[in-house]
Amino acid sequence: MKNTLVLVPLLLLLCSFESSAQSLKPGFDPNEYTDLLKLAELQYFNRDSSIPSYNIQYRSPEMGLKNKWDLWLRDDSVAVISIRGTVQDAASWLENFYSVMVAAKGSIQVSDSTIFNYQLAENTKATVHAGWTIGLAFLGPDIVEKIKQINAEKQITEFIIFGHSQGGALATLTTSYLYYLQKKGELPAGLSFKSYCSASPKTGNLYFAYDFDYITRGMKAFTIVNTDDWVPETPFSVQTLQDLNSINPFNNITTIFAKQKMLIRWYLKGAYNKMDKGSRKARDRYEKYLGKKLYPLIKKSLPQLKEPVYAGTMNYARAGVPIVLQTDSAYHERFVGTKENIWINHGLTPYSWLVKNIYQTNPVK
Repeated sequence: MKNTLVLVPLLLLLCSFESSAQSLKPGFDPNEYTDLLKLAELQYFNRDSSIPSYNIQYRSPEMGLKNKWDLWLRDDSVAVISIRGTVQDAASWLENFYSVMVAAKGSIQVSDSTIFNYQLAENTKATVHAGWTIGLAFLGPDIVEKIKQINAEKQITEFIIFGHSQGGALATLTTSYLYYLQKKGELPAGLSFKSYCSASPKTGNLYFAYDFDYITRGMKAFTIVNTDDWVPETPFSVQTLQDLNSINPFNNITTIFAKQKMLIRWYLKGAYNKMDKGSRKARDRYEKYLGKKLYPLIKKSLPQLKEPVYAGTMNYARAGVPIVLQTDSAYHERFVGTKENIWINHGLTPYSWLVKNIYQTNPVK
């Protein structure tokens, strides 16, 4: 009995210590997110200064198609992987426009001596954006090296993955990449990750989105969207019959038509064939202009890059728990979008303004 009385407080103390050691909490934290936006601002302007509670550990060189990332360490021992978005350089924009899809598991030969092997989903029907996968091919190995280093040197086990705009798309792919490396035992099992993908365009098809939402279940990954921002609506997307599950009745529609009267069957079959042909032609057109014709331009920046195998789909879908920043009249008075100023709703400032006004008690005036 005496031993039991001694053990109970000891167990409670150990549980309390284990709980307090976990600084990274699930769920969307508006204060955490606004801090990340501040880090992104420092990154865009290449400033080494810090914000309260965050200290920079590493700033990568530009690599690939002008991609770059920072490693920050928070005072509570949470590390932040902050991936920069698009910059005013043709190569950076080409990475966005190269929106033909590739398999979510495969390899890309980025140089004569380097092949990037990756897995971003389990489902063989999952596909992802080619340009951002090339971006990951350069960023990924560097990020993995620094994760292992800071884990070994400082015992850091908790990481936030963040990016805004193109950086948000790359943060999405990085989240999947690290998950599957960890699953294969190529990263320590004790590491935990949380992702904020801000103002991100869509990064993969529906099957990739299913996989991403499954592996990050438990409120661990968020896609934050300003409802007036047009960038999250991109890339162009089209759904064909080939994008559907094999048992979807629309894939076997002829058996349904066969039960109809001849005139009805003739009309339905003709209309169906035209719609199917139209969607496939649209997909092929996107693949031609956003893939095959862009590759030679990409190759000017990456001369040794071999053209990847395209997946034959453009069925983009959003991934991550949606955090919707709904605009209102007060927002529209402050941020006025025009045809001459198409980026007004996409920047760091409107996102910061919205999250503060929606989630915090002291709104911005």
